[in-house]
Amino acid sequence: MASSSATPPSTSTSTSVAAAASLQVAAADAPSDGKLPARPKQLVNDPARTGFDPETKWWMNYFKILSNQMTPEGKFHYREWRYKVHEERDCKRCEEYKDWLFTYSPVVRFLSDKIQDLNGKLDRSNIHCRRCPSVLEEDGTVNRQAGGFDPNHGILICANEVRDRKHMEDTVAHEMVHAWDHLRWKMDWVGDKDLKHAACTEIRASMLSGECRWTREAFTRGQWSVTQQFQNCVRRRAIQSVMARPRCKDDVQATKVVNEVWDSCFSDTRPFDEVYR
Repeated sequence: MASSSATPPSTSTSTSVAAAASLQVAAADAPSDGKLPARPKQLVNDPARTGFDPETKWWMNYFKILSNQMTPEGKFHYREWRYKVHEERDCKRCEEYKDWLFTYSPVVRFLSDKIQDLNGKLDRSNIHCRRCPSVLEEDGTVNRQAGGFDPNHGILICANEVRDRKHMEDTVAHEMVHAWDHLRWKMDWVGDKDLKHAACTEIRASMLSGECRWTREAFTRGQWSVTQQFQNCVRRRAIQSVMARPRCKDDVQATKVVNEVWDSCFSDTRPFDEVYR
């Protein structure tokens, strides 16, 4: 078990391991002014505008896609509609993957043990498979997520976004690194006091989960560069995650915060001895 007097990777704030008796702890403090930035407005489907009509057969909508009779917005709504149709199937597959990971995955089992060393519990019982609706904003931005960590409830896996078992392993490992950081240090998840906390844990999660290994970057995301590929991936994904924090103003602030903590957090591989994946 790590010493309770050590400092976190990105800040001098620390907390006793004994104080983190489990993942069932209070959520982050509310923002000081009681308000969060307004969410961008979402686009609602209009069949006359988009070409997608949920009242017709799926193959008719699919034909519209093939014949270029559906707008990009319509394709988004079509995909979300199909996710609803296949929700039960996707969640069942996610549960099967989860059972396999906790039985056979070295990284998931290792992180589960290290979380238990900090008096936490993260196992099959508090990793939840659900359908996660995406959000289409008025400017065309699509917000999707593969999963998330909540100190009060555990880990959410977005079953409709899981591509395969290896992808889910990366996602679970990513969120388990967040859980370990949460138990090890006093984290400011919202970023109300310090966005450096979020930046550091996102750097570590992207670095240690395996989601930035070369094969994942090349064959899934089309990033074929060799020089500094791993570092660029970790930095890019950390910036994207920090931008999603309610208190982050824009990509400029997110980049600045990530750069400020980069050296200390990118070199911190705890609880691993080195980058495993």
